[in-house]
Amino acid sequence: MKRRTFLVASAAALAMPAVGRAQSGNAELKFIPQADLVVLDPHWTTAYVTRNHGFMVFDTLYGTDGKYQPSGQMVEGHTTENDDKEWKLTLRDGLKWHDGEKVLARDCVASIRRWGAKDAFGQALLAATDELSAPDDKTIRFRLKSPFPLLPSALGKSSTYMPAMLPERLAKTDPGTQITEMIGSGPFRFKADERVPGARAVYTKFNEYVPIDQGTPDWTAGPKIVHVERVVWTTSPDPATAAASLQSGEQDWWDYALSDLLPLLRRDKKLKVVVQDPTGQIAIMRMNHLVPPFNNEKIRQAMIGAVNQADFMTAIAGDDKSMWRTGVGVFTPGTPMANDSGMELLNGARDMTKVKEVLKAAGYAGEKVVLLAATDFPVLKAMSDIGLDMLQKAGMNVDYVATDWGTVVQRRASRKTVDQGGWNVFFTAWAGSDMLNPAGHLSLRANGDNAWFGWPNDPKIEELRTSWFTAPDQSSQQKIAAELQQEVFVDVPYIPLGQYLQATAFSTKLSGVPNGFAIFWNVQKEA
Repeated sequence: MKRRTFLVASAAALAMPAVGRAQSGNAELKFIPQADLVVLDPHWTTAYVTRNHGFMVFDTLYGTDGKYQPSGQMVEGHTTENDDKEWKLTLRDGLKWHDGEKVLARDCVASIRRWGAKDAFGQALLAATDELSAPDDKTIRFRLKSPFPLLPSALGKSSTYMPAMLPERLAKTDPGTQITEMIGSGPFRFKADERVPGARAVYTKFNEYVPIDQGTPDWTAGPKIVHVERVVWTTSPDPATAAASLQSGEQDWWDYALSDLLPLLRRDKKLKVVVQDPTGQIAIMRMNHLVPPFNNEKIRQAMIGAVNQADFMTAIAGDDKSMWRTGVGVFTPGTPMANDSGMELLNGARDMTKVKEVLKAAGYAGEKVVLLAATDFPVLKAMSDIGLDMLQKAGMNVDYVATDWGTVVQRRASRKTVDQGGWNVFFTAWAGSDMLNPAGHLSLRANGDNAWFGWPNDPKIEELRTSWFTAPDQSSQQKIAAELQQEVFVDVPYIPLGQYLQATAFSTKLSGVPNGFAIFWNVQKEA
């Protein structure tokens, strides 16, 4: 039997006085989220505002650093045996749920199953798993059908769906049903009694949280040391109000600073404006494959010819071309899987007359197209407005449903026909870190009922994706990635609209603001 072992530092030093001193503090950090926190369950939605909330309340088995390398978080270490087909993950000491109960391996097993039912990476891991069990209170055991070396990366991913660990009683909730009781083991408690839907969410430091005692804080890896007593999220009614409250000191941090206001914010010496994630955001057009007209492959293909990525990027990020790029395909530009296969379909001259002809030949006959538009989320509203203009110029009969992001998040889960409250198309964006490769690329999945909202069904995409996991080297993976991109332009699970950099703005009184996205451990605030 072949045996390999990975262990992090001993947990014996976890309660060191130095860590306790670092956690002391009484500041309140005031934060403006990208949108209202409507959904609390990080296994239910891919909305980033819910992902950010999830990382405060819940912990993950592994963390991921800025180089996308996993390291132990709730896990003290792991061993592999049987030619890497058996993994045993050992939980570290000191893990507690917010209700005071001890974290047990069976809690984590139930959580992995619930998360893996919907997440693209999790689905791949569970498909490769023969048995997932908890032989004792501290051990999580995977018996695999074949080696899956990316197991820690899957369980430590920082993208959505977040692989949050829940108490077993909550984790046994059907993945299609939202949980609302927020009992995690993360560094913050959610204050349900102070929540005001549409306006405010409040978090307080979990005093019994014990950070890991080694490593460097980076994205979701390393020690999670809490310096503030409270974090208050306040939903802003509009970008101008958000900017003004940041400048006045009423707020400390604005998650998604609007591009039009960046010059104003950059001139204010009391503020810092930075891009946390160098992979940026990749905008997409997502169509519903279950109902007319986009259940017709030819109609979806016709829409590729209508998309002008520059129009979308200018609307989102303005005229500063250092903040956006076009010629963007399925995978994040500048990363190993990015390729030019089939890109002539997006990069060529746009001809709406031809698009109209193709749509007519494909059978489009004026059916209503319901576009879900999040008007309280400036970036998504800009995309939706450009999308409306594009669809109308293509001759489509568009019903522009102007609503809030929370309603979009809820309604896009509906598989009903449009006359029964369903939908046809919406516009959104993914972090580039979500689209590096097929593993975590949720909008690439084409596994029908188990796919992300829109539910594409393309066995060829699924077959290529499966082969990517077993490819022997990067060169082989790149070849498969090119074939995947080519097939995306055939079945059209979505259309990429370009890449833009998203800035965040915060007070110079804050230090330790992390890379990646809005997380609140290790952040300090001057009095």
